[in-house]
Amino acid sequence: MRYSKIRKMDISNGKGVRVSIFMQGCTFNCKNCFNPETHDFEGGEEFTDSTIDKVLELCSKDHIDGLSILGGEPMHPKNIEGTTKLAKAFKEKFPNKNLWAWTGYKFDEYLKDKEISKYLDVLIDGQYVDELHDPTLEWRGSSNQRVIDVQKSLQAGEVVEICK
Repeated sequence: MRYSKIRKMDISNGKGVRVSIFMQGCTFNCKNCFNPETHDFEGGEEFTDSTIDKVLELCSKDHIDGLSILGGEPMHPKNIEGTTKLAKAFKEKFPNKNLWAWTGYKFDEYLKDKEISKYLDVLIDGQYVDELHDPTLEWRGSSNQRVIDVQKSLQAGEVVEICK
């Protein structure tokens, strides 16, 4: 598994000041993707335990509200194990900070029964659809994408959206 970049202070990918990591590799290749340089699974840098340690160290600062995991596609079968390992380590170390992730996969079709869901607070799911692009939407690029409260969704047994 590989990652593209880490942002030490990000205010555009989730609420508050965050650390963001962009995983490398995606097969969706959405038209006009905002991050096409992350599509190649061979690009970027190797994702290791040292990467996790670096992310956790950056998240330990008091002004950091949480961690955002984007891509590429962090939930792709080639990436989900490493993404889950990072998410688990983050929530164990920072149970009061929030964890956001973006994926082209649907929560209720692919992720709700995966281990990663135990650690996620907010998930933006669904592939970006250029024809449904709406710059007024918060946290997502197209109107088909959902902003999901993962823990409430798991408790309710159905998708609970934060904003429509």
